[in-house]
Amino acid sequence: MARLYHVPLSPFCRKVRLTLGEKRVELELVEERYWDPSQDFMRRNPAGKVPILRYNGTHLSESQAICEYLDDVIPSPPLVPKSADARYEMRRLCTWFDDKFHSEVTANLVYERVNKKISGQGYPDSARIKAGSARIKFHLDYMDWLLGQRRWLAGNDMTLADFTAAAHLSSLDYINDVDWKRSATVHEWYSKIKSRPAFRTLLADQIPGFQPPAHYADLDF
Repeated sequence: MARLYHVPLSPFCRKVRLTLGEKRVELELVEERYWDPSQDFMRRNPAGKVPILRYNGTHLSESQAICEYLDDVIPSPPLVPKSADARYEMRRLCTWFDDKFHSEVTANLVYERVNKKISGQGYPDSARIKAGSARIKFHLDYMDWLLGQRRWLAGNDMTLADFTAAAHLSSLDYINDVDWKRSATVHEWYSKIKSRPAFRTLLADQIPGFQPPAHYADLDF
């Protein structure tokens, strides 16, 4: 059985969970207090970050590297395109969400509203929350534009780009910070992702002290 050291609302951990679920890998989840790292944690990943996946006796780190590794060793169903152009577009969008979207939106909303409280790092910064709430509109509009050109974010097939975006949006949806009425196209795309069996464990997450909105686990939201 694979073991994932994770934080439930981390989009990087959620991306790995979605990939493992899509590949039908049996998984044990272990929550990790990365803000108060143990010696064992630092031995698993000297960078002091989650996710860390123990797979076939080896500890793997960095979500994108983990997911592409899993696609190499478990090629079906494929999440990484075969053509160079399609792989480029997938990786570009994975970086878009893990870098730009994360710094502008996820870190400003999930970190401020949830992570600070859980890790005892003080009160939410209202300026950062305001900035994240404003910036997500741009990203939803960009996704709407992408999905107007193609069936999935990176092309006509579902890829890691879709799981990367869904991982971030699912974390934000848990704290009710996504305006699904802004784009019917994005809403439909997320509904398709959310209905996949790989998404079930994410929808079952419960963060002590934080109750998700009623629509969070509703497939017909």
